[in-house]
Amino acid sequence: MSRRTKVGLFIGITAIVIVAISSLSAARRAGKGLEVRIEEVAAHDLTSIVTASGKIEAQTKVDISADITGRIIKIGVREGDRVEKGQLLIQIDPAQYQSIVDRAAAFLQSSQANLLQVTANRDQAKRTVDRAKELQRTNPNLISTEAVEQAQQSYDVAVASFNSNQSQVDQARASLQEARDNLAKTRLYAPISGTVTRLAVEEGEVAVPGTFSRETGLLMTVSDLSIILAKVDVDETDVVRLTLGDSVAVAIDAFPDTAFVGRVSKISHSAKLSQVSGGASQDRAVDFEVEIQLEDPPADIRPDLSATARIVTDTRAQVPSIPIIALTVREHEDLPNELKETTTASTTPTGDKKNEREGVFVVRNGIATFVPVKIGIAGEEHFELIEGLQLGDSIVAGPYQAIRDMADSTKVKQLEEKKEPRS
Repeated sequence: MSRRTKVGLFIGITAIVIVAISSLSAARRAGKGLEVRIEEVAAHDLTSIVTASGKIEAQTKVDISADITGRIIKIGVREGDRVEKGQLLIQIDPAQYQSIVDRAAAFLQSSQANLLQVTANRDQAKRTVDRAKELQRTNPNLISTEAVEQAQQSYDVAVASFNSNQSQVDQARASLQEARDNLAKTRLYAPISGTVTRLAVEEGEVAVPGTFSRETGLLMTVSDLSIILAKVDVDETDVVRLTLGDSVAVAIDAFPDTAFVGRVSKISHSAKLSQVSGGASQDRAVDFEVEIQLEDPPADIRPDLSATARIVTDTRAQVPSIPIIALTVREHEDLPNELKETTTASTTPTGDKKNEREGVFVVRNGIATFVPVKIGIAGEEHFELIEGLQLGDSIVAGPYQAIRDMADSTKVKQLEEKKEPRS
């Protein structure tokens, strides 16, 4: 026998041995049953929670911006200062606006002087035309018709001149008022009592109106920190579970060792649309803004701190429950008098419809059988069990991979817990 033949024969025998050992091992496993974690349906206290992230904000805040353009010559506060309503915040250089007021005042005086002159001319023309008409009425031979017409024409011109100058005076008065208003706008006062939570400028910078960009014109922000809110974004699938007054535990990153209590005070009725890019396509994530009023915020809290809210939407006390991991979906044929609320229709690639049911694998005499169930609220680790099982029933509660791949009527046994080695 050649060396090559011997090597080939050895490899063949080795392969046969490996296959035989594998088959024997599989047979033994099949005989012993699939190892799974088996638990009983038990009663638990359940709390349904919606988790959302956002930031801290004051309920009332006012952004201060300028209505005119000018160089800032004085800032009367610093960021973090407490201010009272009516307190001077910023002084813009008033020189150019004062000169405009002076010119407008001088123009008004000139217009008023002209108005006095044309008023006198109008009154004189009025007396002249009245005398002419009276003389024509009493003694027509002493005055000609042409003279009366000229007197009337002179009066009409005087009235027109008076009206024109009166309008000029009104315009000059309005211009003066506008100039004074602009001069007053060089001094910015606190619209509310609160804290300066943002100071965006320094002395010497030029203040400009925020006509096209709010950020460009922003000078400072004053916030009333007496009422603090956590504004969070809640997914559209969860927002329908919320109601006003729901209890909330708020965790603020800046205070890692403290949880703050709050209540849902506002639920937005319109969505915030944001684009989430993924590869070549873009999907739109739909969130709703929810406001949570903190009941006892810390004294040194400030806006824009990151926060996470755990909103309690429902609770159950000692209700039959199953582990969340135990719930699965299988194709299931309806039986007489069987629970049917959880049936969902789906279509196979060939177009055939099949009934998929939510349920768990119940263990009886070492055999796991799929049983449809109806569930209620979801806690952190358990679902509320409404129908389908009884307290004390044994069900397959893990591992996840075993439940996902398990077929009906699979032989199972309790998974042995690994013992920690003694030190």
